Amino acid sequence: MKNLISQLLASAVNTLQKQGVLSADISPNIQVETARDKAHGDFASNLAMMLAKPAGMKPRDLAEQLIAALPEHEAVASVSIAGPGFINFFQDRVWLAIQLESALADEHLGVARAQPAQRVVVDYSSPNLAKEMHVGHLRSTIIGDAVARILEYLGHEVIRQNHVGDWGTQFGMLLAFLEEQSVNTEAELGDLENFYRQAKKRFDESEDFAHRARERVVQLQAGDPACLELWHRFNSISLGHCQVVYDRLGVSLTEQDVRGESAYNDQLADVVQRLIDKDLLTESDGARCVFLDEFNNSEGKPLPVIVQKAGGGYLYATTDLAAMRYRHVQLQADRVLYFVDQRQALHFQQVFAVARKAGFVPPEMQLEHMGFGTMNGPDGRPFKTRDGGTVKLIDLLDEAEQRAYRLVEQKNPELGADELTQIGHAVGIGAVKYADLSKHRSSDYSFNFEQMLSFEGNTAPYLMYAYTRVASIFRKLGSSMEQLDTLGPLVLEQEAEVELAAHLAQFGNTLNYVAREGTPHVLCHYLYELAGRFSGFYEQCPVLAADQPAQRDSRLRLAALTGRTLRQGLTLLGIKTLERM
Repeated sequence: MKNLISQLLASAVNTLQKQGVLSADISPNIQVETARDKAHGDFASNLAMMLAKPAGMKPRDLAEQLIAALPEHEAVASVSIAGPGFINFFQDRVWLAIQLESALADEHLGVARAQPAQRVVVDYSSPNLAKEMHVGHLRSTIIGDAVARILEYLGHEVIRQNHVGDWGTQFGMLLAFLEEQSVNTEAELGDLENFYRQAKKRFDESEDFAHRARERVVQLQAGDPACLELWHRFNSISLGHCQVVYDRLGVSLTEQDVRGESAYNDQLADVVQRLIDKDLLTESDGARCVFLDEFNNSEGKPLPVIVQKAGGGYLYATTDLAAMRYRHVQLQADRVLYFVDQRQALHFQQVFAVARKAGFVPPEMQLEHMGFGTMNGPDGRPFKTRDGGTVKLIDLLDEAEQRAYRLVEQKNPELGADELTQIGHAVGIGAVKYADLSKHRSSDYSFNFEQMLSFEGNTAPYLMYAYTRVASIFRKLGSSMEQLDTLGPLVLEQEAEVELAAHLAQFGNTLNYVAREGTPHVLCHYLYELAGRFSGFYEQCPVLAADQPAQRDSRLRLAALTGRTLRQGLTLLGIKTLERM
């Protein structure tokens, strides 16, 4: 509805420009908000107040002219002016009910497919295969996955890319140690963190081992068959560890989505050569760099993008440039989203600029760094184990499920162990994911089990329980949210019904905003508000105990759409729903 009103106002502005009331140079950013006071309208815009001064008019006078120029639309029942010049819109209830009926009849809940659809590469998770996944990988993995799911739901073609760290000097050390432990490789790599620590200890203590490790790096980069075989074996086992975490989290990444740093190794020399050909490279202290006018340090000196070290080695920037070229040439991407730590913002600004200047990507290809903040402990400091070590992600998930199991067991002691395990898994994993997804990705947040497992407030358990409340209504009827053929039409009469209906109608707009901005917390807030509005509706408008059969049928339809929207929204966030808890 907000988009529709914006379009109507834009048409009115255009009319007034043709009449000479408004300057043809004006291109206003039209904002439409949900009205706080429903007595004055459902939606409001301050457009007249924004344009009054440049138009040389009083805001209320301009508001009157804008209203007179508004095209008629069946969705708008009436328009009025409030206060100093707000334009208020009342939504037509019959039209709104028709929209919800269409959504109920559609498996896609009335959400329009994107036009035109884009081919979108989503770069996320990207762990270092030298170690097991830790809590620092959580945000990229689940935020990126939620946005990928939403883009697909809207009809875009999504190509997931897990740009794992599977190349570099540390692999020489690991391969040398793997050779020493070749008697029982699978067992030795059961704990990658321990394996890495042992390899590092050998590297630090034995000069002979360190020498062999450096030799393995050279041999690996030269394509030595024996080294490559060991490297493939290590990566395969390491990726297996990652896949266990992905499956546990309910993340849609698979091994087919992996395209690590090593995939671009044979293209790096050509990337450097292309930069030379474009006259973009400068040698600085033996290293090859790109200096761009728009990037300077605090002293005003140019900041380099180093693409080749003095010793001939390549850096992350070189690999990222090769990946961008691949994503343009081979994947033919329209848009590429990078879900990487906010602290890498400058790096991405620089490599995006270099990629464009070098012609690795065309001007119309969208490159967007979707940065995120850090996940901290309850004390606000980086999340660590009690002894100060890195928290393995799998251990965090184990604890979440155990806590959820105990919590559900306390509330439902009559449930059997199998059902408790199933519910504990869904609630525990859902709580961890939602606690992260419900925060703006650019913000840091503090991890707190007690808060995230609460059945009150903006949490996964609260929303999962809200869904089960809807499901229980249809379970009592011996029916489902999809079996509505025998019910009468949806008619909006009570204010609580209208408020719930108006919110349901915003589902598509919400998803489109999240897809555009890469901000799943907006969907979380929408679902939380939806659950709250349903609760208000359920208290004020009896469903099964409605006064009239027609009223009961209408409210059942409204409840069904609420349940289906909650279920679909949580699914897009990667969170399971349960029929009972």
